[in-house]
Amino acid sequence: MPADTLGPDANQVPTQRAVGTERCVGVGTRLDIMIYEEDHLTRVLLREWLNEAGYRVRTGVMCAAPPISSVDLVIVSLYMPKLAGARCVGMIRAAHPGTPVIAISGQFRSGLSAAGAIAQTLGVQKVIAKPLVRSELLEAVRAMIGKAA
Repeated sequence: MPADTLGPDANQVPTQRAVGTERCVGVGTRLDIMIYEEDHLTRVLLREWLNEAGYRVRTGVMCAAPPISSVDLVIVSLYMPKLAGARCVGMIRAAHPGTPVIAISGQFRSGLSAAGAIAQTLGVQKVIAKPLVRSELLEAVRAMIGKAA
């Protein structure tokens, strides 16, 4: 997996959130992203990419009852999306009501419709196949919550 592809322009400031979300991003606001990823190396890489792009990153424990917290976006890694994915996403959505969710998995096919049937079945806004590409991930994050301050 490449460590870096096209990087973000960290000097740009967000002016609004994606349509349909409840909070608005103002100038100078730092956006919070919660990551649920069991693999240590992937978690470190996601944190690095998102921090470098200006986002504040927190991590949570997979499929445990996550604490209810306010974040702007949740990224969840699903090992077996068909078996336990919907249950796991349901618990995460309960802990982060109204927050958009991106599901990532090595089980998703590359080129899969990002907001298609699988995303709808899981109850997420977008799915992304692993291995991840930095530019693709950051583009998806920006499309959902805007650029970080």
